[in-house]
Amino acid sequence: MDIQIRNYQTKDCTAILAIINEAILNSTALYDYHPRSLDHQIAIFEDKISKGFPVIIAEMNNEVVGFGYYSEFRFREAYKFTVEHSVYAHKNCIGKGIGKLLLSELIQLAKSQNLHTMIGVIDSENTNSIDFHKKFGFENVGFIKESGFKFDRWLHSVFMQKIL
Repeated sequence: MDIQIRNYQTKDCTAILAIINEAILNSTALYDYHPRSLDHQIAIFEDKISKGFPVIIAEMNNEVVGFGYYSEFRFREAYKFTVEHSVYAHKNCIGKGIGKLLLSELIQLAKSQNLHTMIGVIDSENTNSIDFHKKFGFENVGFIKESGFKFDRWLHSVFMQKIL
């Protein structure tokens, strides 16, 4: 099993939609309610790239099996050295090291851009993601009760931080 990490291309968006829309519809990994359209997802990534933020792809056997990115944490000037990241793997590929490769690459890219802090905002029920982030040196630095509402229940957000 050979996994390559590369920069995102617009042609990847159809495969990305399958990954992200599955997460939207069936998990609390994203607090979105409705699946994204192709045009909407392309616009999201074009905005990030236009601001100098990376969007990267994990590819196995010429198939997109995951993706990751980071962008602004908040929109005030003083936050310009802090980014919030996201990493997703196809549901059939979880546990194959894809997330590890993506997050490792995002950390290196953030360091090369002289960023100072990476933030992950994770649903409190997603203990696998919390534990995953701890393995990379992220610390649990905050808990916001009832910050989201999805699947007819209140959800809590955990803030994980890594000083680069």
